[in-house]
Order: sequence, then C-alpha cells, then structure tokens
Amino acid sequence: MADLKTNLKTVWYGNTKGNGKIQANNLETNIAIPESLGGSGEGAEPKGLLVSSAVACYTMTLVAMLEARKLPVAGLTMDSEASNSKEEGFKIIHYPHIILSADATEDQIQLANRAIVAADKGCAVGNMLKKADVQIEIKGKVFI
Repeated sequence: MADLKTNLKTVWYGNTKGNGKIQANNLETNIAIPESLGGSGEGAEPKGLLVSSAVACYTMTLVAMLEARKLPVAGLTMDSEASNSKEEGFKIIHYPHIILSADATEDQIQLANRAIVAADKGCAVGNMLKKADVQIEIKGKVFI
C-alpha cells in the first residue's frame, strides 16, 4: 500500500455554540459540537464523520471487488447504523444491497455474497476501527 498523506484545513467560528469547516482534497464539510453536548448542532459531529469514513471505505472496497469479479451489477445501495452503549461499546452495522442484472447466474450471486464479506476484511478504515475495539457487522443481501 502506498504512503498516504492528507492535508486538511480547519476553521472554527465562535465558541462552543459556533461551528466550523473542514476542507481537504475532495471534501468540504461543516462541523459543530452536537446540541446534546452544548453546541449548535449545525454541522457534522466527530462520530458521524468517523462512521462516514467507515461507510465510504467499505463501499469503495466492495465496488472494486464486484468490478474485479466482473459481476453484472445493476445497482448498489447501503444503509449503515452506528450505536454506542456501555454493554456493546461502539458498533457499526452495514446493510449493503447489491442488485445484479436479471441474467445473473447462481455462481455470480454467490460471488457477490462472498464479496460482501471480503470487502469487510479488505477495508482499511474498518480494520483500523476494529483494532480500536469497534464492532463492525455486515448484513448484506444480493437481489436480481
């Protein structure tokens, strides 16, 4: 894997009730302290950004694996949810839904199902989070 260097620029306006902006190569997003913690809530909060990174990594890894297997993908959507509790700790669940073309074979359906699992193992961000004791589950489905 090549070395990765990312430069981000952050600007903050005001106090805890204020908000800020993060800019990087192809990213520009507003950030804010959540209302529940005394902030304005007028922007993304850290846990949301963290989960967004995991979602983007898993999705891009899955797309690359589906393409490498030359599968007839007609569509791909994914919902994800994150929770944090004393009992289970921090947990992310991805629900990828792969739609294959109507002429997909049983072998292609199985390859897509295996790609759903393999993408979890191949996602660098997810692997870093797992080392920090974040639980990541994948509950994917393949449709024709």
